[in-house]
Amino acid sequence: MSPGTLYLIPSPLGETALDAILPAQVRAIAARLDTFVVEHPKTARAFLKQIVTHTPLQQLNLLVLDEHTPETELTTLLAPLLAGKDVGLISEAGCPAVADPGANLVRLAHQKKIRVVPLAGPSSILLSLMASGLSGQHFAFHGYLPVDKAERKNKLQEIEQASASRNETEIFIETPYRNRQMLETIVEACGAATALCVAVDVTLTTEWIQTKTVAEWKKQLPEIDKRPAVFLLLAPASKKVKAR
Repeated sequence: MSPGTLYLIPSPLGETALDAILPAQVRAIAARLDTFVVEHPKTARAFLKQIVTHTPLQQLNLLVLDEHTPETELTTLLAPLLAGKDVGLISEAGCPAVADPGANLVRLAHQKKIRVVPLAGPSSILLSLMASGLSGQHFAFHGYLPVDKAERKNKLQEIEQASASRNETEIFIETPYRNRQMLETIVEACGAATALCVAVDVTLTTEWIQTKTVAEWKKQLPEIDKRPAVFLLLAPASKKVKAR
């Protein structure tokens, strides 16, 4: 028996109409599946309820893959695929396997000769980069920066220097309730001429995206606490970033 196909199904970045962010073909594929690997069952069920799956919601098979799932369990999660069933992989928000534990499952699927099909949908990282006006030719995603302020400041200065030397956009995220601390550290640690884009609530009706220099942001920091945000930084091209 041939293995099934692992479909990577993007999910909304917040409360929004699915037809505004997901192509009809993607919704049709998700609707016919009855087995999914998900990060959080509650969030996944809310999404699949919008999809209107052919199988009743309570009869869907939801297998959990989160940051606590040991690698030894990944083969178990692939069992339905190896038995010939198509399976959907759904992240908590946005694209599966990008800043998401699903990457390990996808890698193992390739090793097991399972077909992997990425489906089109919202990516807060790429959409923010598109809207930032910063370099889309060279960029790096750093995920979450350190929680400790001193370590976060050092990391920001490190990636700012990398940005200056490589003409590279540095992209990172933060837990929403720490957005204010992140902004305060950025304007304290980074050079005045460094460009910073703050992208909030991407794809939602409350979407807000602005790019300014650090000097401009210092005049007034936006109130973005408890809202999903992406931060993008591009330092002036030079061998060394001038101190503020």
